[in-house]
Amino acid sequence: MIARIWRGFAFPEKAEEYAKHLQTAVLPDLRQIEGFQGVSLLRQDSAEAVEFIVLTFWESMEAIHKFAGENAEVAVVAPAAQGLFREYEVTVKHFEVVLNTR
Repeated sequence: MIARIWRGFAFPEKAEEYAKHLQTAVLPDLRQIEGFQGVSLLRQDSAEAVEFIVLTFWESMEAIHKFAGENAEVAVVAPAAQGLFREYEVTVKHFEVVLNTR
């Protein structure tokens, strides 16, 4: 299993909107991709921004390419989500999951 990790800093007043966007607009599309295995959304609030870390889990890099295209290291941030963030990473990291007790 491969974990795809992305990070963004949402405007505090837009944080709930991003969580809703991920759940209602992105997740249904991800579930249609063969090899998608789930998502976790991590949140940490501060006065300046709300940091989100999005972990998506995939069967293989081949499955990730179905979502991200040829250059899998480029972040996929929908135009509808871009305005919710003060800043966000334009690249992602991929890690092989070697232990998952969940």
